[in-house]
Amino acid sequence: MKNSPQAALTTLRATRPLVHNITNYVVMNFTANALLALGASPVMAHAAEEVDEMVALSGALVINIGTLSTPWVSAMQQAMQTAARLGKPIILDPVGAGATSFRNQVLVQLLAQATPTVIRGNASEIRALAGLTGSTRGVDSTDSSLQSIEAARILHDRHGCVVSVSGAVDVVLDGKQVALIENGHSVMSQVTGMGCSASSVAAAFCAGGGSMFEAAVAAATTMGVCGEMAAERSTLPGSFQIHFLDALAEISPELLTEKAKIAWQEI
Repeated sequence: MKNSPQAALTTLRATRPLVHNITNYVVMNFTANALLALGASPVMAHAAEEVDEMVALSGALVINIGTLSTPWVSAMQQAMQTAARLGKPIILDPVGAGATSFRNQVLVQLLAQATPTVIRGNASEIRALAGLTGSTRGVDSTDSSLQSIEAARILHDRHGCVVSVSGAVDVVLDGKQVALIENGHSVMSQVTGMGCSASSVAAAFCAGGGSMFEAAVAAATTMGVCGEMAAERSTLPGSFQIHFLDALAEISPELLTEKAKIAWQEI
């Protein structure tokens, strides 16, 4: 398992999966560029008239609730139903969970449509989704990722999915094990779209099949290592974005082996 991020990256680059994103319009451009730089292929399609066909063409589906509207919610529900029927991985990003009653209601509706393969969010979002007391400021986390482990276990037990939590230490959990990933850089929290891109990167890795836990670990590790590589060139948020995209293109299995900081724990 300790070599899985490297093997998963090799598979991703060889297969160039198409990732269907129903995501928020704040981050579409950055997310699409992140997927392209990594070696995947993005599509951003939210019209209900085409989501069934687009899901069928894709290797994985991302549902990101960052900018909600009623038509988009309907398309998200439809896409999740189709992905579940076709056996495609579903990555749910509960952006801003706990911030508003509408957002919370939408998450209940989405989770009633299909079981996500991976739920990926920040600590406040994961705690809110699990029904634990937490604090959020809009879509930003005010909780530590390590404070989310109990919430991640609750969500895994409830939905049977992998749970991935971003933070100073990324936490990835399934029913048997936890990975604690200490890669990354603080400037990543100053760039909008980093978390959303992490969900799409997770989808790209999940599209390769195999263990979804290992795919989620590979995604979080890749994001963190690339953040460190970008920060070596700039810690200012504007130029950091460009260097981060370059790092996604530059990352290799060998660099992941060299730079990954993963601690594995059995539950």
